[in-house]
Amino acid sequence: MLQQLLPLLGRQCAIIGGKQFSTSNPRPAIILRTRLRVVDNSALGASAIDRPAYCIHVYNKAHVGKLGDTILVAIKGEKKKALVVGVRRPGDNMTPRFDTNNIILLEDTGNPTGTRITVPIPSSLRSRTDLSKVFAIASKFV
Repeated sequence: MLQQLLPLLGRQCAIIGGKQFSTSNPRPAIILRTRLRVVDNSALGASAIDRPAYCIHVYNKAHVGKLGDTILVAIKGEKKKALVVGVRRPGDNMTPRFDTNNIILLEDTGNPTGTRITVPIPSSLRSRTDLSKVFAIASKFV
């Protein structure tokens, strides 16, 4: 019965061993409930391997996160601000496309929580002066 209704709902699902799994592609934009990967060496980010962080608010008018936007994430039962440093969707003016949606956790003052960033940071963000402390702990740029 369920397999007859699935084509009508417009969702791509597979039923394996009596359990339903989604086989549709992940959404390439950062919106509410998007799973994110923490790419700094903060203790909170390192402990979130079993349950990834997810977006609960985007601080812009369109509510769609792009490269360089500040978002609010839920991670290990806590709410933290984060900076988007890698997005699956291709951006404007030749910004690089990443395999995952990458974030750096921020304190309330805007300083990064960790002391090292493990992935390359897009050089298109270098024009922003409010992110100077993020660039100081980054070692690679793309």
